[in-house]
Amino acid sequence: MRIGLISDTHGLLRPEALAALRGCQRIIHAGDIGKPAVLDGLRAIAPLEAIRGNIDGDDWALPLPERLDLHIGGLTLHVLHNLKQLDIDPRVAGIDVVIAGHSHKPKVERRDGVLYINPGSAGPRRFSLPISLALLELNDGDAQVELISLS
Repeated sequence: MRIGLISDTHGLLRPEALAALRGCQRIIHAGDIGKPAVLDGLRAIAPLEAIRGNIDGDDWALPLPERLDLHIGGLTLHVLHNLKQLDIDPRVAGIDVVIAGHSHKPKVERRDGVLYINPGSAGPRRFSLPISLALLELNDGDAQVELISLS
């Protein structure tokens, strides 16, 4: 199963992001959405899960959770916006993949058997940081990720 991971759109849904997400069976937005139209555009591609980021304080975003635990393809995914707010030990909690945005810095690393993914920012460019998203492949309890540059 291919899952598109996107974060920090800040109201901008780039055509390049939409093209990169085509063919995904699901999409996860890790917060700082910016505008409800971003969610509508993503839902047109695949079923969507989204959480609120620190800029998502308007009424449309209030129903969105701040964190999300998903069980997909035999794995448990934990989604939050800011990794610095992770207040659990993912390994002890049985979490296989942690997905977070906020920093606008794409990063993939494994620690203590847990895969940590920051898809980076797919929204307006901030400083000299790249514009990116990620594709997560789940296959028989295994997770592989690819960072996709949009710039």
